[in-house]
Amino acid sequence: MTTKTPSAPAKTPAFCEGIQYFGEQWPDFDRYGKEPAIATGKTAIASPPDHSAAYQTLLAADALRYLILQVTASKASGHPGGFASVAEGIAALVMLGHKNIITEVGHHAPGFYSNMFLDRSLEQMGIHTVQQMRDRFREHKGLLGHLSGQIPGLLNPAGPLGQGQHFAMAGALLHPDILFPVTIGDGGIGEPYVMSSMAHFHTAYPEVTNFLPILVWNGYSQEHHSMVSTKPNQEMIEYWEGNGFQEIILVNAKDYDDANQPGEYVDSTAFSFEKRLEFAQAVIEATDKAAKSALGGKLTVLIIKQLKGAGVHALGAKSHNLYGHHTLDNAEIISALQNRALSPEAWQLVRTNFERAAGGPAASIVKTEFELALPELGKLPLQEYATGENQIATTAMGELVAYVGKKDPKFVITNADGNAASGINNINVALKIIHPTADDAYFQGPKGQVYEPLSEDACAGLAAALALFGARTLWCSYESFAINGVPVWQTVTQAMAELRRPTPSTVTLYTAGALEQGRNGWTHQRPEIENYFAAMMRNGNVFPLFPPDSNSIQVCYDWALSTQNKGIVITASKTPLPIRTTFEQTQQALQDGAVVLQEIPGDKTVVFAVIGDMTLIPVYDAAEQLKAQGIGSKIVSVVSPRRLYRPHDVAWDTCSQADGGFLDDAGFEKFFGGDALIGVTGGASGMLEPIMLRSTAKRDVFAWKRGETTASATQIMEFNGLTPEALAKRGTELVG
Repeated sequence: MTTKTPSAPAKTPAFCEGIQYFGEQWPDFDRYGKEPAIATGKTAIASPPDHSAAYQTLLAADALRYLILQVTASKASGHPGGFASVAEGIAALVMLGHKNIITEVGHHAPGFYSNMFLDRSLEQMGIHTVQQMRDRFREHKGLLGHLSGQIPGLLNPAGPLGQGQHFAMAGALLHPDILFPVTIGDGGIGEPYVMSSMAHFHTAYPEVTNFLPILVWNGYSQEHHSMVSTKPNQEMIEYWEGNGFQEIILVNAKDYDDANQPGEYVDSTAFSFEKRLEFAQAVIEATDKAAKSALGGKLTVLIIKQLKGAGVHALGAKSHNLYGHHTLDNAEIISALQNRALSPEAWQLVRTNFERAAGGPAASIVKTEFELALPELGKLPLQEYATGENQIATTAMGELVAYVGKKDPKFVITNADGNAASGINNINVALKIIHPTADDAYFQGPKGQVYEPLSEDACAGLAAALALFGARTLWCSYESFAINGVPVWQTVTQAMAELRRPTPSTVTLYTAGALEQGRNGWTHQRPEIENYFAAMMRNGNVFPLFPPDSNSIQVCYDWALSTQNKGIVITASKTPLPIRTTFEQTQQALQDGAVVLQEIPGDKTVVFAVIGDMTLIPVYDAAEQLKAQGIGSKIVSVVSPRRLYRPHDVAWDTCSQADGGFLDDAGFEKFFGGDALIGVTGGASGMLEPIMLRSTAKRDVFAWKRGETTASATQIMEFNGLTPEALAKRGTELVG
């Protein structure tokens, strides 16, 4: 059909610099490519059945395929195959004026970058030509290997499978008049999170249908056939129907194949030109139907069945990624580029359509490029309890959460294990669990603000995604189970660190720590997640907080609500514990990292750096035992360990909305200077790292070892060596 040349013809658009191969004009270009299908002043094609629309959609699909391969082969690295099999679908979305496009597949990144290049969004980061895109692919401050929070026009980060649907649902919930398509790989559909999270969301929000899953059914995962590759078409349709989808639209490339390709999955780029156009026509009409269905109140899925790698250097799983030999001099790469090469006029036509679509570059119109307007909260109704009385910290915070929900209708609280079990049933009473069955006995109804699927991934995913999209949220969990939702939360916090705009911090409350769960045994005693967050502190925008009492937790949450682009983890007990601090002390601790709770003079001083609330109990007893020996002590409650690092320990200055607050050396010495230092935590020891790094005293650590079935918190602490006797003995040894 075309003859290719390695040099750019005359009158080549400037943005094409870096394109190595150009082709002759497609047949009938003078008829169907004479004018852009998206007319001047319009935001989408006028009529999906129009032959020019299909023709130009197909041009766009090949432009996307060419760019993916040109850019990835420039670095002999990246993932072209998966996106190539849905190129017609993405092109159709754009031509129909839909740019709030999300993906569950991080490996589709080169395709999404190509999309943003064509509509000029990447010009915001100084990428004006294909050569510049090539140069900055997989480079620092460039186009990362997987989607992040820093690329103009792209709505969501993407890395681990099974996450992208959360962002589409969050966008749909916040913006009911806008379509949020999300591409889902058939490798990813094998993960349980994708379908289960959408099913629960639809039960909770049946009226929110303006997110559109687009299943990229290409038959292959990363290195093998996908686990759903053997499903017959009808079985796949029934699978989605069985999970509540009302409109299932399947476009199968096999139905248009005139090249006699074997198997159920075929490459449309191998069809005759006429059949390629028929397939493109079918895709654009199906996409239009699916979009209108989703926006019209039906839970809809669009399935595009086409062989992985369609139109690039290889087919099947072998197209998934490039290896070191896949350079621009590789014969397979050269052949594929030449087969997809377009004329300069075709490139300009595609560019014009893409920049007109939806009203301009995605970077200037998609919802994640702007701050979401939120109601003012005013002054939170904090209640300061008297020192010494016993109060439940989580319940005290729950009162504030209820207040926030009353002030902010968009505010959502998520919890897989149940708020009542975490001492925060007051949230349910005030804000109601979202459920289609109204039942006052359980404080539930269809218009609630408490989202309770039995999946930590679904809880973390929706809460974190909503925060990334600009809303206030709170994810609550038992500390022992939260690990199942942390991957998506971590992805969002990293995206927030890179984000081009401020957004509310993603806030969590973890209750029922290991020390409270003795009767349930090790299954409920898994505080190792604290080491995960300890490592994340070095990112610069992650702040684990350990309020020691009910006064402190209120101040911590009040502060969290005032912050932006942070990941804030509040860990507290659901057991009544003594009030040990004032509001003012925690306000200072959030700035300095810690607060001194008690100081007993002596000939020598043992400093206890304590993380947590229940762990303070044996420490106070140990201080009395040391006192009886004439040894002084200081009990320091570590509220915000991130503040106790040195500035150079943390990548804070690389973060959006950078927070460079750290305790200086003089302040550190004032807190932790002594003859000996003992770090104490009922959780994982990694949280004590900033203190152990800086202290020059003789020191030791008492921390969680493993879970066991016990009758009380005291007994599980004894099992882990967290006893007054052991603490006092070690303190005596260190100062002796």
